[in-house]
Amino acid sequence: MIVTVIIPVFNEEKTIIKILKKVNIQKKFFNLQVIVSNDGSNDKTKNLLKKNKYLFDILINSKKNYGKGHAIKLVRNKIKGQIVLIQDADLEYNPKDYKRLLKPIINKETNCVYGSRVLGRKSFFIPKKINANFRIFANFFLTFLSNFLNKQDLTDAHTCYKVIKMNIYDKINIFENSFSFCPELTTKISLLKEKIIEVPISYYGRSIKDGKKIRFKDAIHAIFTILKIRILYLCKGQI
Repeated sequence: MIVTVIIPVFNEEKTIIKILKKVNIQKKFFNLQVIVSNDGSNDKTKNLLKKNKYLFDILINSKKNYGKGHAIKLVRNKIKGQIVLIQDADLEYNPKDYKRLLKPIINKETNCVYGSRVLGRKSFFIPKKINANFRIFANFFLTFLSNFLNKQDLTDAHTCYKVIKMNIYDKINIFENSFSFCPELTTKISLLKEKIIEVPISYYGRSIKDGKKIRFKDAIHAIFTILKIRILYLCKGQI
């Protein structure tokens, strides 16, 4: 079974090679196809990728920065795997968690797995060094709203780690170009009546100074995305 790891990247010169090396370690355990989608980076990211081609199978370069969703959509016709796994290019998420992320799908318990930053933690998932009260509240509120509208019971709807069998992913048309790719995908999985199993993952959040790109506007956009998709589905019955 091939697992296609999609890594959208924008201006991550400090972390892109490190995360690719961590992903490659997992090739000891899984048959991975690694696809990097460079979303118009204007730092050293593109040059670093050119010099380290051995770390991935496919590289797609976008001339402009359109957003995470666009970067993921751009590689759709390059996917060879039976399972798709989304991996951020920073070091917030650790590929060591691939085993627990893939296990429920390999064991045929579900077709969709999310890695939760909340499960198994006694305290908030953001490191203390980051003043992240708003981020914690926003994640809680957006997850609550997502659960309410989508009739799900997730603890972390907006996690990066989303793992989906390709036969399900093929049924979903992604339109969002921004970070709203995440709520769009979650909502459309709900409309397909697919069960999402969550597993606990390790997480090391970073601050805006460290390169964190998500902003308040993305939270607002996420809400409108969920509402828009559900209204369109009621009107047209299409996913």
